Amino acid sequence: MTAQPPPPPAFRDARLPLAKRVDDLLTRLTLDERIAFLHQFTPAVERLGVGAFRTGQEALHGVAWMGPATVFPQAVGLGATWNDDLVRRVGEAVSAEARAMRARDDRVGLNVWSPTVNLLRHPLWGRNEEGYSEDPKLTSALATAYTRGLRGDHPEYWRTAPVLKHWLAHNNETDRDTTSSSVRPRVLHEYDLRAFRETVVAGAVAGVMPAYNLVNGRPNHVSPYLREHLRTWTDQELLVCSDAGAPSNLVDSEHYFDTHEEATAAAIIAGVDSFTDHGTDGSKIVERVRGALAQGLLSEAHIDAAVRRQLTVRFRLGEFDPRSDPYADTADFDTPAHRALAGEAAEQALVLLKNDDLLPLSEHARIAVVGLLADECKLDWYSGTLLHRTTPLEGLYERFGAERVELAEGVDRVRLRTSSGTYLAVPVVDVAADEVRGAEGTLDPALLAGRTDLPPLTADATGTELALIDWGEGVLTLRAPDGRYLSVADDGCVRASADQPGGWVVQETFRLEASDTHENGHLLKHLGTGGYVSVAADGVKVAAENPEIFELEFTERGEDAVARAAAAADVVLVVAGNDPHINGRETEDRTTLRLPAHQERLLRAARAANPDTALVLVSAYPYAVDPAGLPAVLWTAHGGQAAGTALARVLAGDVSPAGRLPQTWYACDDDLPDLLDYDVIGGRQTYLYFEGTPLFPFGHGLSYASFAYADLQVQSHADALTISFTVTNTGEVAADEVAQLYTRAVAPSVPRPRRELAAHRRVHLDPGASTDLTFELPLSAFEFWDVALGRPRLEPGAYEVLVGASSEDIRLRTTVDLDGEPGAPRPVRERGLDAADFDGQRNIALVDRTKEAGDAATPEDGGTGELVYRHCDFGEDGIKTVTVEAAGEGVVELSLDGGPWTAALALSATKGPYDYSTLGAEIAAAGVHDVHLKLRGPLRIAHVGFSG
Repeated sequence: MTAQPPPPPAFRDARLPLAKRVDDLLTRLTLDERIAFLHQFTPAVERLGVGAFRTGQEALHGVAWMGPATVFPQAVGLGATWNDDLVRRVGEAVSAEARAMRARDDRVGLNVWSPTVNLLRHPLWGRNEEGYSEDPKLTSALATAYTRGLRGDHPEYWRTAPVLKHWLAHNNETDRDTTSSSVRPRVLHEYDLRAFRETVVAGAVAGVMPAYNLVNGRPNHVSPYLREHLRTWTDQELLVCSDAGAPSNLVDSEHYFDTHEEATAAAIIAGVDSFTDHGTDGSKIVERVRGALAQGLLSEAHIDAAVRRQLTVRFRLGEFDPRSDPYADTADFDTPAHRALAGEAAEQALVLLKNDDLLPLSEHARIAVVGLLADECKLDWYSGTLLHRTTPLEGLYERFGAERVELAEGVDRVRLRTSSGTYLAVPVVDVAADEVRGAEGTLDPALLAGRTDLPPLTADATGTELALIDWGEGVLTLRAPDGRYLSVADDGCVRASADQPGGWVVQETFRLEASDTHENGHLLKHLGTGGYVSVAADGVKVAAENPEIFELEFTERGEDAVARAAAAADVVLVVAGNDPHINGRETEDRTTLRLPAHQERLLRAARAANPDTALVLVSAYPYAVDPAGLPAVLWTAHGGQAAGTALARVLAGDVSPAGRLPQTWYACDDDLPDLLDYDVIGGRQTYLYFEGTPLFPFGHGLSYASFAYADLQVQSHADALTISFTVTNTGEVAADEVAQLYTRAVAPSVPRPRRELAAHRRVHLDPGASTDLTFELPLSAFEFWDVALGRPRLEPGAYEVLVGASSEDIRLRTTVDLDGEPGAPRPVRERGLDAADFDGQRNIALVDRTKEAGDAATPEDGGTGELVYRHCDFGEDGIKTVTVEAAGEGVVELSLDGGPWTAALALSATKGPYDYSTLGAEIAAAGVHDVHLKLRGPLRIAHVGFSG
């Protein structure tokens, strides 16, 4: 008889439930194998036929880092579309290309680290380009759409497995791994958690990535919120992947733990399942986990829970069912449909901010396109390599004809004269220097080295004319006549070798520093290395000594070229903005909303030469510009491969612009809060609370058509409102309109938003056409987080329903009265006061109560701060004693209703920040009062109790 082959293991049986298959494979793995699975680069287990696996593939607006791919507009540009369906289709295209690319390059991962759902609270944040909006509702709607596209619609198998970034309250690059975001409970629940929660609940999310920063004094990588909130929102297993290097930061930069074994154990127990640390080398994480086990800091059950979550993702991706995986043979890459979608997205992302009848342009207009971005198609850190590209100039050539378009880039053209009278010269090379950074793809583009195959710069009698661009803050780039930027490679030589500025550490930026010894002389500092440029016999290089002293000889000023072109044109387009790798990017926040001075010069020159000048801003973030005297202003994020064509089509009127601002554009820096002030309520931040006059408001965007709103109807149900209205295109061209629905509490008992986005819809209407829009709005949309109850509450009373074209352009409104749960005084005799549950504060930061959980309050910088708790009920019989649970050293004083300080509790120095003592004092009070606490000194309080 022929022996029957053994049955396949249960984890290979696609008929079994997912959980049973995962558990079967988990039990077959040895402890050492399970430990190895905790690193980002999971090794293969050949004895079981289990392949290697990598968590993490950047795919924010196209597959990134792995070579050529379709490049869509930046995430903030997708946010400006306000189009859920479009963003879903972009997600579908990106995930299809990830599958197709993986089929020929197994370095491409299917666990995609996208989208970024951090809210764009502060426009100076360096990573503004990565988020969708300052509003949690719009952000969650677009993130849900993108993740659904990434995931696919099969009930069991996922095309890719999206991980949301970056958990939590992360809006600063300055000292991002050591700063703590102080987030009060209302801001936590009503703002920061909300975008994550609504996206996770929608069901297309595989996990989250914690951010580098701390929240309330505790690193996000050991946050109890992962357990207390994230994992309660869904029954699905969610994979938590650390950010790169963050596990080591717990010891090395944050000093939160003394040893890496303690830190690693704490992160796993908190819920981190995959450690992105030490590149492809998993040995250090393995060593730390083993050490934690040996010290009793961790159990095998904790390891099993983490590995189970990773395996769940791998099963969903079809890894163990190649014949059943419906996405296994996906080959859609750079298809005509993807190219068309990139163009559609770029068109829909364009926002017309102002138009005094200058646009659309006449077919026969003579156009001057000027500015530093007039002939650029910029990429950011999370872009793929361009397969196709169009710049504004190329788009205008194609649409209007090259004979009608003139370029004046506006660079300063200079020669750099050495102290010996020679000039810097770029050697002529026989072979075209056409290499593009990152074209071959890499797992870590931070490791890409500069080119050394080209000759270094030299010095000779005539030199080479260089294009000098000042990007602001004195940061310069220098470009050779062949379009290559001066760059410094690992050997220290200066070459004209880079296609664009880029890299984790940009090697193409310089700064001129005045010489102390030579009038009109400058040292040329290379910012990537911190060294100075010197001229030696073997070429120009960056060296530690003998820096060269240069004089700049200007061949042409940029504004002169711009003025000539502008004067000869019918209309001028000044294309200004940022390079995504310079002055505002990951690791670097901006310092101002203003345009760089170089670009301001060009704009002034164009306006002076021709009043029909439009400003086209191409940028990853808002600017504070003066629109007075400009007949038209447009904004687009860096629009990907089709940006130039899309811009030309909108300028020509082939497409009516309908993008809307996804964040407030402030008029000046004085309108901004401190970058580290995360209290959007107390700091009156974003359109929700800002009380000033914005330059352009949230939701703003103009059209070549006009629209009328009518027939607002509201029907009340037990748990929802049905809201309907009609939108009509009253213009002469077909166009999109973005209808926006807001709500507002009329007479709230606590500070509530001035208005809050509840729903939106982008619709296309022909001239004269109308559409009826209907929204179902749950009553939970009107709730706020009641700190006295520790949960959401719908306050009874009047609420406005507002409909319009932006947050400030309200066309229809009505008022509804909602039943709810009346407020009540805080029962402080029974429950006391948790320090973090304040109603108001001055100079207070929230910190960690313990390393594991809870919040405490402390004066900022160990000074003096004040906390206010409204409507505290001491009962008819009153109280006689107050107790304070505190650590550190200082004094806590108490007053009622802002009156005299009637109790003072002095705390002698405790053993550490988590060594709490309970202090007591006598106080007599009855009835309802506001409690004020003054904190003096470096102490933290966790709880206040009252007793009779």
